Amino acid sequence: MRDRLIFTGQLVFTLLVAAFLVVPAALSIMAGVTVNYFRGIQSGVTLQWVAQVWELYADTILLSFLIAFATLGVTLAAGVPAAFALHVQGGRLSRVVEEIITLPLAIPGLAIALALLSTYGGFSDFRRSWLFILVGHVVFTMPFMVRSVMAVFSTLDIRTLDEGAASLGASPWRRFRDVIVPNAVPGILAGSLMVVTLSLGEFNLTWMLHTPLTKTLPIGLADSYASMRLEVASAYTLIFFVMIIPLLVAMQIFADKERAR
Repeated sequence: MRDRLIFTGQLVFTLLVAAFLVVPAALSIMAGVTVNYFRGIQSGVTLQWVAQVWELYADTILLSFLIAFATLGVTLAAGVPAAFALHVQGGRLSRVVEEIITLPLAIPGLAIALALLSTYGGFSDFRRSWLFILVGHVVFTMPFMVRSVMAVFSTLDIRTLDEGAASLGASPWRRFRDVIVPNAVPGILAGSLMVVTLSLGEFNLTWMLHTPLTKTLPIGLADSYASMRLEVASAYTLIFFVMIIPLLVAMQIFADKERAR
């Protein structure tokens, strides 16, 4: 009886917390499909606000996904080899490099953006390009990829696997491709999930780095709430959820399948 009461109490508490977090998002989404938010659902249901958002911000939405997947590509290409090298090398120098890579997590995004502007802001073409935002997102998300992959390596004897492949005559590139990367798949998938979601939702750093032609999803969302009708801004939130939730679910399913394999 006591265990049942404890379980019931935990379940009720969890449901209350979930409702506290979900209800505001649900109300915001509902506002995006009502004719008049202040009159409520009785004013009627419409998709005109969603169509208006897509007409105004389609380029912004597509650019966000371009930057997110470009960020993922860069962090994969640089983060996985870096994690392998840091794990195999070990020692004080590796720990110092790891802390430097992790440092952006402890620095506000505005400070990172200001540093990038001070260093590279003079390159006008680069400053006006979405590649400038990409650099900021890579700096911000790289620690998550490196840490995720290193966490997997710490549970395996990667050095022995690498040396065993080398004793069979495999080249360094083949050892990395056929031995190291397959063993790092769980960490790579976890890091990829975090990189994509963080890039899509990043606001502080992007707000400092963007230009009128390089707005991302969160920047467009903030602009819509500041300058448009509440229904339009809420429709923007609805589009954000519709586009990102299936992506997250698909990545999670793929990650679960890879772990099971």
